Amino acid sequence: MINNLLKNFCLITFALIAPITLPAGGIQKSLNQNKFPHNTNEIILSSNTSLYSYPEIHSKELLVLDVGTSLSVLRDWKVSKSETWVRVELASNKFLDHPNKILKGWIKI
Repeated sequence: MINNLLKNFCLITFALIAPITLPAGGIQKSLNQNKFPHNTNEIILSSNTSLYSYPEIHSKELLVLDVGTSLSVLRDWKVSKSETWVRVELASNKFLDHPNKILKGWIKI
């Protein structure tokens, strides 16, 4: 009885703590760690950039963003020392835009 209780407690604890290290909803790193200017919540693209479905270069390309596109930074994800991805949201008019318009995705920095 106590052995099963201990096993269940360990399993539930692991299930609650393990997912926090995943990129989908886990530990949020500070944007300042990636040398962004302080309090940067928005970026403007200086070149055409692809918007991807998840932070991997071989993932599905959702669309190509033009120079001058304004993006809100939601989070960042560091894959390696030389590869950083940023989850962004495009500016939109929620009342006038098509409801299925792609608004969020990942770009490689």
